[in-house]
Amino acid sequence: MAVPFTGRARRVVLGFKFHNRRAVAGHLAGLVRRRLEQVGVRPGIDVDVVTWAPTGDARRRERGFDQAELIARHLARQLGLPCRRLLIREEFSGPQSGRSRAERLQAPGFRARLDKPGRSVLLVDDVATTGATLGSASAALRSVGARDVLSVAVAGTPVRTRRRPTGHRRPLRQAA
Repeated sequence: MAVPFTGRARRVVLGFKFHNRRAVAGHLAGLVRRRLEQVGVRPGIDVDVVTWAPTGDARRRERGFDQAELIARHLARQLGLPCRRLLIREEFSGPQSGRSRAERLQAPGFRARLDKPGRSVLLVDDVATTGATLGSASAALRSVGARDVLSVAVAGTPVRTRRRPTGHRRPLRQAA
């Protein structure tokens, strides 16, 4: 994940996805590229090809574009790598947004094709919530011969911890 899915980053990503602000795709790809550089990923050595976790057909028609594809294509250009559609979403049960964590963990299935087995693939998505979509897509790519799959997302939802409100105390049990 390049950035947490909070604050300004959240507003930019949501504007991109739901308000047709495609002009930010290159900037979002740049955030991912910088993160890859920070962790030492070397294009052409550690990664051979870039692909994306495709959105469902209904969402793509509704938006007129696949946000992960736009980011992946910009990122591939910035890295000097080819970008190929290697995944097809097999089943789609509606949008992920607005779903509970348990519902999101039931990731869609993917069918993969790899033009050259043994390649290292950079798999791109816009937002990683539970990691289930990227996990499912990675497994599909490995099943057709990908040597390595490096999964990245522009943003990731922060892990929430349950906290009691400040000053909250459990009531004492009363003796019977």
